[in-house]
Amino acid sequence: MLPTRVFLYMSIALLTALSSSVSLAQTASSSSAYPDKPVRLIITVPPGGASDFVARTLSERFGKELGTTILVENKAGANGTIASALVARAAPDGYTLLQSGISTHGIGPYFYESLPYAPFKDLVSIGAIAEFPIILAVNAQLPVQSVKDLIALAKTKQLSFASAGTGSAPHLSGELFKTETNVNMVHVPYKGSAPAVVDVASGQVDMMFDGIPALAPHIKSGKLRPIAAVSLKRNSQMQDLPTFTELGYPSMIASVWYGLMAPAGTPQAIIDKVNAAMNKTLAVPELQKKLEDGGAIVMPGNPKEFEAFYLKDYARWGEVIKKAGISTKQ
Repeated sequence: MLPTRVFLYMSIALLTALSSSVSLAQTASSSSAYPDKPVRLIITVPPGGASDFVARTLSERFGKELGTTILVENKAGANGTIASALVARAAPDGYTLLQSGISTHGIGPYFYESLPYAPFKDLVSIGAIAEFPIILAVNAQLPVQSVKDLIALAKTKQLSFASAGTGSAPHLSGELFKTETNVNMVHVPYKGSAPAVVDVASGQVDMMFDGIPALAPHIKSGKLRPIAAVSLKRNSQMQDLPTFTELGYPSMIASVWYGLMAPAGTPQAIIDKVNAAMNKTLAVPELQKKLEDGGAIVMPGNPKEFEAFYLKDYARWGEVIKKAGISTKQ
């Protein structure tokens, strides 16, 4: 007969092993059955703008590839931190996903130090979706036709620039423009690109840096005038638009990018399944064309590639913020 203590230890070990086996079996079963209900895709801005355009362009086909319905939900505010917190606190079961971006994992973390979640620990990578090179557009009534004209005007009067929110790529592009050209402008933040571009188009704010989807309707209507692209190469949708690099400002490079993330602890099998569905969606020619017509560049890939991408972008913007002396205090 085994001593009582040895018997007790063996019993505990056996129960622990059985518990782990049951847990693993339940996880495997849950992953194989996924998805068996609609999936919520949380985006960080109000309806309208680049992020909303991407989500709603892809949601139907993405749902078809995943085998369920994708419910796109707009949770705007605090430059994406409200949406990110919601997903970070959600059950790690693949039914609540975040369309993350440069505001949540590229620039935003520098501006929001006291967050109710850890951006790089509580949310995990699924895969990149697309990026939009940024352009600069001014209100059509502003008496400028070029960057040179704009700089000259900014040295004689106080100008303002709108953005999708403090810590967003459009905001940092504007701040970088100020330091690179030695001009002073007032930053006017909004809850997303859509309300911001409306005020620039109406003349309440002078200019705005953003992706083409947010600006294109007002450029076509004649209310906005594009004057430069914040990219290495000219935008395929606006070939006549010079880049800041061409104009002598090589540091003026930025893009608005988007990807998919899930709560930490989401089973790898589910992450891989969602990643595969998104990559198949991005490979559909008509959807590629629709995104490209909107100024986007598709970015299919795997979770590790996306993680490496946003960590590199985060480090880059940290250097820009430091070099430009931009205050990150809220």
